[in-house]
Amino acid sequence: MTRRIAQLLVGLFLYGIALSLMIRAAVGVPPWDVLSQGVVKQTGLPFGLVTIAIGLIVLLLWIPIRQKPGIGTVLNAVLVGPSAEVGLALVPPIDDLFTRVLLFAGGLSMLAIATGLYIGARFGPGPRDGLMTGLHRRTGWPIWVVRTAIEVTVLAIGWALGGNVGLGTLAFALLVGPMVNVTLPRLMVPAAVVAPKNESPEEVRA
Repeated sequence: MTRRIAQLLVGLFLYGIALSLMIRAAVGVPPWDVLSQGVVKQTGLPFGLVTIAIGLIVLLLWIPIRQKPGIGTVLNAVLVGPSAEVGLALVPPIDDLFTRVLLFAGGLSMLAIATGLYIGARFGPGPRDGLMTGLHRRTGWPIWVVRTAIEVTVLAIGWALGGNVGLGTLAFALLVGPMVNVTLPRLMVPAAVVAPKNESPEEVRA
């Protein structure tokens, strides 16, 4: 339990830092933010309100795939935003393009690791990552296929609505799925093994 709690908190903190690095890189926002931008352009609603509304809609999509929220789902909404603000405060805007590309690559790599950490803690994913894990469980498709399909679909809708797309956006949509496919299995906390009634825990471990 100690490892799971620590892994959850570290993962969510790094997730926010990773987002801040990609924002400072300024080579394109992630697909979900492209979708939010497109909805804002079409409706005139505030960006923050649109982001929250999309998150709630995604949670409704959990119902048909029988995905259940957990404490990690709640903490995702509470902790990622503040940790992203910490990252933005620590990393100033950068003009050099090469440095920005490296910053984006580092942010994307950190996000893949952070996703594996906080989902692997088994306390429940955030709304968007929960859609990924729920579809993976229901369909049996590999994580990278599900995540890439979601990101590309969201990107296409956001772009059609007028959201801004950059090279970083395309890189995120195509690469984050395969990267999470590598980190998630390696960082998943093993599930507890329940001993049968006629066996002791020591016999099961043996």
